[in-house]
Amino acid sequence: MKRSSVEVIMQQSMGLGGELFPDRAAIECYQMGRLQETIGHAMKNSTFYRDKMAGIAAMDFTDYHSLSLLPFTSEDDLRRHGQDMLCVSQDEVARIITMQSSGTTGAPKRLFFTEDDLERTIDFFHHGMKSLAKPGEKAVILLPGSTPDSTGDLLSRALERMNVSSRVYGLVNDPQQAAEEVFVEPFDVLVGFPVQILALSRTQAAQAGTAGQLKSVLLCSDYIPQTVCDELSARWQCRVFSHYGTVETGLGGGVECEGLCGCHLREADLLFEVIRPKTDVVLAAGEWGEIVCSTLSRRGMPLIRYRTGDYGRLLSGPCVCGSHIARLDKVRGRISQVLQLDNGHAISMDMLDETLLSLPGVLDFQAVLQKEENGRDRLSIQLALIPESKNHVVKHAAVLLKEIAQLENIRVSLEENSTGRINKGKRIIEDQRGKKQL
Repeated sequence: MKRSSVEVIMQQSMGLGGELFPDRAAIECYQMGRLQETIGHAMKNSTFYRDKMAGIAAMDFTDYHSLSLLPFTSEDDLRRHGQDMLCVSQDEVARIITMQSSGTTGAPKRLFFTEDDLERTIDFFHHGMKSLAKPGEKAVILLPGSTPDSTGDLLSRALERMNVSSRVYGLVNDPQQAAEEVFVEPFDVLVGFPVQILALSRTQAAQAGTAGQLKSVLLCSDYIPQTVCDELSARWQCRVFSHYGTVETGLGGGVECEGLCGCHLREADLLFEVIRPKTDVVLAAGEWGEIVCSTLSRRGMPLIRYRTGDYGRLLSGPCVCGSHIARLDKVRGRISQVLQLDNGHAISMDMLDETLLSLPGVLDFQAVLQKEENGRDRLSIQLALIPESKNHVVKHAAVLLKEIAQLENIRVSLEENSTGRINKGKRIIEDQRGKKQL
């Protein structure tokens, strides 16, 4: 088995020869040196960091244990002080990504990237995709790519360096139409959101198309249900890889190697921790908590101990491929999306995904929590279905939902959406319990 292709980036960053692979101690030593540089750069050039880290000396941070002395950076900081976190002039900014979270009416988040920041992302995509694609192959990218430096555009440019041609299709809203357009000619690699690719695979066009030569699928940008990985692998007889990344990590964060046992993290550019959300205590590998990320090479807008809000865990020990680069298990979703119910339990999107997406007739679903007139919680689910299978799928879904212990004494209503259309963005449980129902 080949070692993780991401390891090449670490070798180059550390100045190692092609046959020398860093151990864990060497990686951590390198990261602390880069963190010191980042802290110094941020405090010198950013009014936000200068004030937030007053009294802190960059040289004090020599090992992972000292990280707890650094203050966290939050999503609220990005919304309120994003401009003050910028460490270069506006002339050096190559791309600004603006994000307005669902249900949020306040200021949006803005992330600033220089050309060098974007180049590092392309470099990560270039090396990370080597586990999935070979020169001369073709990839289809189901990600936004119509604008320069968008995710699909950066990935396409990275693949070009590998002599892999690509077609950036964009996000899928109508799976049947997309399948008819995507499977018109053979390709080797497919990249996109988990549920969008699953929905695509369940259409007649995909099943009758030329997907037989498909070698690899890369799932990214959302929670990745194991049931989706298993079905895609069985249906197309291909390898299904996972990627972790957020806009805050520079889009690329980590990707699985051929061992398919955790995402090898982009440790030359990013330092990851996992903390207990309520106490902020740093957790050991294997323990689940909130993912925290510090950038190590970003010049435009460094992030120091940024709380991602994602629920995950680091895996212990070297990978089966032999690499000592840290690995991240499949992220379970957003912590804010673990919603407490009035029966004393909690519900989350990953729980519903693993249950409902196992049904062959389901393309996607929308979930909404509401209050009934008697004050009790009600979970309303609208299933996007393949029209010819809607009757038995709804009945089967009702049975499976009743078996979820966390939904005990919660009224669950099911509706059908036979339009064949699915969500184009990230999927959440919409919590309307605090809103007045019309």
